[in-house]
Amino acid sequence: MPSEELDARIRRLERCVGVLRRLHFIRYRYQGLSVEASAHLVGVTRSVGYTWQRRWNDGGYEGLKPRHGGGRPPKLSAAERETLAMLLRQRGPSRTGEVRDLLRGEFGVEYTSKQIRIILKGLGVETTRSR
Repeated sequence: MPSEELDARIRRLERCVGVLRRLHFIRYRYQGLSVEASAHLVGVTRSVGYTWQRRWNDGGYEGLKPRHGGGRPPKLSAAERETLAMLLRQRGPSRTGEVRDLLRGEFGVEYTSKQIRIILKGLGVETTRSR
């Protein structure tokens, strides 16, 4: 299974787990517990509990579904990430500053050193830290 497909499945299941947690909260409310007690039982703050309560009252089950699109879209497409991995494997271990220059020159994108290390780890490519 390609990495992108695996990531997509994980995101879908994480959303399901989030809805399940919200449904547990609503069940506690139906059992007569306060918003504060219900929120504590599912591990969220009181203000989050009130938000879930309002969303349940306004939209039922649909109101509890996450409304975000999963964050900012990646700067590099899947094909560009594969190209980056190939280029870096040809070069061998590089410093993060060298990778930053490569990203800027080849793809026209900027990343922090920390994010570069995260990307390279995800690609399974070795790097050495810049000093």
